[in-house]
Amino acid sequence: MIKILFAVGFLLTPACLTAQLNRDIERIAVQARALVGVSCSLPGLVLDCNLNANEKLPMQSVYKFPIGIAILHAVEQGQLALSQPVQFLPTDAVRPGQHSPLRDMHPQGGVTVPLQELLHLAVSESDGTASDILLRVIGGPVVVDRYIRSLGVQGIAVADSEKTLGKDVKAQYRDTSSPAAMVRLLRLLADDSPLTSEHTALLLGLMTQSGTSDARIKGLLPPNTEVAHKTGTSGEDNGITHATNDVGLITMRNGKKLAIAVMIKDSPASEEVRERVIAQVTKAVWSDAGGKLVF
Repeated sequence: MIKILFAVGFLLTPACLTAQLNRDIERIAVQARALVGVSCSLPGLVLDCNLNANEKLPMQSVYKFPIGIAILHAVEQGQLALSQPVQFLPTDAVRPGQHSPLRDMHPQGGVTVPLQELLHLAVSESDGTASDILLRVIGGPVVVDRYIRSLGVQGIAVADSEKTLGKDVKAQYRDTSSPAAMVRLLRLLADDSPLTSEHTALLLGLMTQSGTSDARIKGLLPPNTEVAHKTGTSGEDNGITHATNDVGLITMRNGKKLAIAVMIKDSPASEEVRERVIAQVTKAVWSDAGGKLVF
């Protein structure tokens, strides 16, 4: 009898652990007092981490990740070159209050910047002006949107420039992604990249060097954990922060990459709480996945 009970218990353990992860995520998400979307993926493992995974949520600067992929694709097609100088026009500058080291250094514009530096500023530093210049040279948001869809990734909508997002608070609800769609794009880059190995490494390097918040996906992970990620954050409107996001790839101890997206919509909670939610969700997923890894 003891042996039979032990066998049944052993068979139930994986399902119980999976259900526990989902319960943990739901418990953590409550702190944000908002709609929290979570999705994740690690090849070879079943991870029940989905919470509102197919909801369309505002990306904010997360959309600079698909913009980066589209820019590098244009380079590979011979339409652009990483070394080419691009004019920073006065009309490219995003408004004061929007993050832009490039605008801060050259308030009047009128300088040329190599395309690769614009890519670095947009992806690693989340520079809104640099991102808008990239959109201009590639032909606008519609080109990025069309390319991402051509990869077979549905559920990501790139519709506006940073300048538009800064002027119209409603615009951010047009530039959306579901957490599941963002994880599919991350998985594609990690497993079967549409870019050359050189350009894939370049983009992942820029995401690894990210100078934006380390308190989200990276917040509770061991300090030496390799994370390639892209954050996105809206401004505050009447006490509500419309978007607090982080999406990325975490290199696990066996070398495989865990893709995760945590996106928080319309939260009245403080930045500390919102970032803690992302960090705690990530830690829960990372711990669950790490405990299931087989070498």
